Amino acid sequence: MKQFLMCSAAMIAVAAPTAAFAQSTGSIDFENEIVVTGVGIDNGVAGVVMPETSKARGVLNQDFIERQVPGQSINDIINQLPGVSFSNNDPFGSAGGTLYIRGFDNTRISQTFDGVPLNDSGGYAIYSSQQLDAELIEQVNVNLGTTDVDSPTAAATGSTVNYRSRNPTDDFSVKMVGSAGDFSFFRMFGSVDTGVFTPWGTKAYFAASKATNDTIFNNRGEIDKKQFNAKIYQPIGNNGDFISVAAHYNEAANNRFGSVTFRNDGVGAVPSRFPNNKDERDYVIPYCTIAMPAITGVADAATSCGSTFDERVNPSKTGNIRINSRFTLADDLILTVDPSFQYVRANGGGTATAREGFRDIDPGAGVTNAVGYLGGSPYFGYDVNGDGDLLDSIRVLAPSETNTRRYGLISSLRYNFSEDQSVRLAYSLDYARHRQTGEIEFLRNDGQPVNIFPEEGNPLKDASGAVLQKRDRLSKAILHQIAGEYRGKFFDTLTVTAGVRAPFFKRDLTNYCATSSATGFVECFGTNSAAAAQYAALNPTIQGPQRRVLKYDKVLPNVGLTYDATGALSVFGNYSKGLQVPGTDNLYNSFFFAAGTVSANPSPETTDNFDLGLRYRTSKLQVQASLWYTIYQNRLASAYDPETDRTLYRNLGRVDKYGVDGSISYRPIPEVALYAFGSYLKSKIKDDVLYGECSAANVVASAVTGCTAVGDPIYAQTAGKRESGAPVYTLGGRAQAILGPVELGVQVKRTGPRYVNDLNQPFTLGGTIIGGVAVAGGTQVMNAKAPAYTLVDLDARLSLKFIGLNDKTFLQLNVSNVFDKLYYGGFDGRLDAGFAAASNLPFVQIGSPRTFIGTVVFGF
Repeated sequence: MKQFLMCSAAMIAVAAPTAAFAQSTGSIDFENEIVVTGVGIDNGVAGVVMPETSKARGVLNQDFIERQVPGQSINDIINQLPGVSFSNNDPFGSAGGTLYIRGFDNTRISQTFDGVPLNDSGGYAIYSSQQLDAELIEQVNVNLGTTDVDSPTAAATGSTVNYRSRNPTDDFSVKMVGSAGDFSFFRMFGSVDTGVFTPWGTKAYFAASKATNDTIFNNRGEIDKKQFNAKIYQPIGNNGDFISVAAHYNEAANNRFGSVTFRNDGVGAVPSRFPNNKDERDYVIPYCTIAMPAITGVADAATSCGSTFDERVNPSKTGNIRINSRFTLADDLILTVDPSFQYVRANGGGTATAREGFRDIDPGAGVTNAVGYLGGSPYFGYDVNGDGDLLDSIRVLAPSETNTRRYGLISSLRYNFSEDQSVRLAYSLDYARHRQTGEIEFLRNDGQPVNIFPEEGNPLKDASGAVLQKRDRLSKAILHQIAGEYRGKFFDTLTVTAGVRAPFFKRDLTNYCATSSATGFVECFGTNSAAAAQYAALNPTIQGPQRRVLKYDKVLPNVGLTYDATGALSVFGNYSKGLQVPGTDNLYNSFFFAAGTVSANPSPETTDNFDLGLRYRTSKLQVQASLWYTIYQNRLASAYDPETDRTLYRNLGRVDKYGVDGSISYRPIPEVALYAFGSYLKSKIKDDVLYGECSAANVVASAVTGCTAVGDPIYAQTAGKRESGAPVYTLGGRAQAILGPVELGVQVKRTGPRYVNDLNQPFTLGGTIIGGVAVAGGTQVMNAKAPAYTLVDLDARLSLKFIGLNDKTFLQLNVSNVFDKLYYGGFDGRLDAGFAAASNLPFVQIGSPRTFIGTVVFGF
C-alpha cells in the first residue's frame, strides 16, 4: 500500500501542478515524495491552498490569480495572504511597490522565479514591476518565516516568495487578453501553446504582452512595458522525469510619480506634503523649457528643469534563461539540475548640476584645480555653452546605472533508503557580476534625457577625455552552498524533516573612485590617473581606489515536523536560522574606513525563526493558524558614528519579533467560496542606538539628559520600541460566487497603523533635536503613525458560453479601491524623527486611487 502511495505522489506531482509547493525542482521532488494527500485537498478552496508542510506557508494558484487585475504584479496578489503587506504604487502592477512580510522589508525577503533568485545581487531589492506576466504563473507560495534548504539566497533573514511558471498544454491552444481602463491603461497579452508535436511528447508555448498607461496623480509621463516569454518541455519516460527550457525578457520605461514629502501639517502644496483630501491628490508638475543663457563673463546658473522626481525616467531591461530538469538514475535515486542565467540593465534616473570650470582638491590653503565628478558635481574643465567663459553651471542627467550578468545552479540528489525515509544532498551556485556606473548625459529643452541609457550613446567627458560619472565600481557577489536534508515518516502520522545548509559567500569589490565619506560620497576621476594620484597625495586620509574581498559563511539548520492528529487535523512546527550578508552599497560605504578595522567589516544579520501551528484540511474547509517568534541579531539601519561625525549604516543589535497568522477558506456549496485571513505583529528593539555626541549647547543648563560634558554620547531611545514601516496588524478576506454565467468576487484588506520611525515619535522640524527627538521647540509635521486603512476590490466575470463560445472566452471587470480611499502607501522605515529642515524629510507614496479595468479574454 505504501509503495502505491509513493507512486501516486509522483503521478500527482506531474499531473497536478498545484501539488508542487516549493521553489526548486529538487525541493518540489523531495516534498512530493512522502507528503501524500488527496488532489482535491491540495487544490485548495477558490485558489487558496494550505499545503501540509512543517512550515507556515500560503499558496495561491491560477484560479485565484486570474481573477485579479490582468498584468498585476504577483507581489500585489500575495497581499491576500496573512503576514504579507504590499503597498502598490499604481493599480496595474507596472510601477513597483513596498513589500513587508512579518515585518521584514523586501531587501530581507528572498524572491524566486522557477528557482531563480530575483533579488538584486548587490542591494537585495525586489523590483515588483518586473515580474512574470500573471497569466503564465502556475502558482505562488510564500514561506512566511523560513527558506527551503537549497535556497541560493544572501538576503532572506525571514521570508521567501516563490512562484513557478506553468508548463505548456498537451493540446494546441491560443489565449488572447485585451484590457483597457482608467489613466489610459491598455494591455494586450497573447500566448500560443503548440501542444505535443513530437513522438516523444515535446510541447512548448510562446507568449508576449505590452502595457501602457499614463502616470497617475500628476500630469507628466507614462509607463510603457513589454514582455516576452517562451518555454519548451520535454518529458523523459513515464516516471516524472523531464527537461524544461524557458526564456523571459522584460523591458520598461517608466516616469516616476506619487512620491510626496512625508508631512501632513498642511504647509505648502502637494507634492511637498501629503494631500489633505482626494481633490489635492492630483497635482501638477509644470512643463518647463531649458532656456540656458550664455552671457560672457556672467556665471549663468543651471535651471531646475528636469530635476523634479516626477520628471525622472526609470528604464530597465531584464531577462533570464532557466532550465529545470529531473532524472531517475536508479529506482531510488533521483537527480535534479536547475541552471540559469540572468541579465539586468537598469538605472534610477536623477539629475545633477554640472560645472564648466574646475574644483579645488587641496584641503589646505593652496589651490589645485581638477576635473572629474567631485563633491557631488561633474566638472568639465571647458566651455560647454560656448559663451567664452568657464563660469557656468548646467543641469545634466546623472543616473545610477547597473549592469548585471548572473549565473546560477541548484542541483539536488535524492536517495530513498526505505519506503518512508529519504535524504538528499544539494549544491547551489549564485555568481553575479555587478557593474555599477553613473555616466552623465545632456537634457533636452523639455528637461527629458537625450538618452535614458547614457552608456549606450556618447557619455559626456571632461577636459582630460575621461568619462564623467558619479560612481564607478565592479562587484562580484558569489555564493557556493552545500546542503543536506532528511525526511522521514513514522507511525503513519509523524513526518520529520531535518536539514542544514552551509553557504559560503564571497564579495569581491572594486571601487575605481576615492571614498570621501562614510555615507558613500566618492570622488571619481575616471581614466585620468594623473588627477587621481594628485588627489591621493593631497588627501592622504581619504581611502583611494581599491579592491577588497570579504568572505562570510554560516551553518544554518532547518528542522520541522508535522503530526497528523486525525487525518484532517495536524500540528506543525519549524525552526530555521536565517542569514543576510551585508549588501554591496553598505560594503562600499565601509571603504571610507581603513581595511581590517571593525567599521570596514560589518557583521551579517542573522535570525532564529520559530513556528508552531495547527492546520485543518478537507475538500470544503481549510484552516491554518500559527504562532511565530523571530530573534533578529545585528539589525542594519542608519545611525550616527562618532568617529566620523556622520550618519552611516551600522549593526544595531537585537530585535525580537513575534505574532500570529491565520487563515480560513470554506466552500459550503460548489457555487460559493469564502476566505478570511489575519495577522498581528509585535516587534521590540532591545537596545538604544548611539546617535550623536553632546555639544556645548547641550551641556548648558542640562538641556539634554546625560550631557554632562562635551563629547558625551547621545543615544536614540529605541529600546522597547517597535520597528517602523510594517503594519501592526492586517485583516482581510474574499467572497466568490457563481450565478449562472456570471461570477462575482469581492475582496477586502485592512492594513493596520505603521510607525514612521524606530523611535515611534512624530516627525518634527526645527527646535533642539537630540537623539532623533525634539527636546525643545520645533513643529510637529507628521504623526508618529501612518493611520490604518481599508481597501475593497471587486471583480466580475461574464462567460460567453451562452452565445455559443467556449468556456475559455469571457468578459471581466475589475475595480480596485472601490471606495476611492485616500491613504498613505509605501514607505521605508527609518531610525530618527527629528529634522533640521524640510528638505531632509523622507518620502511616502500616495496610495492608488479607484480604478476601473475591463478585459476580454479569448481562448481556444
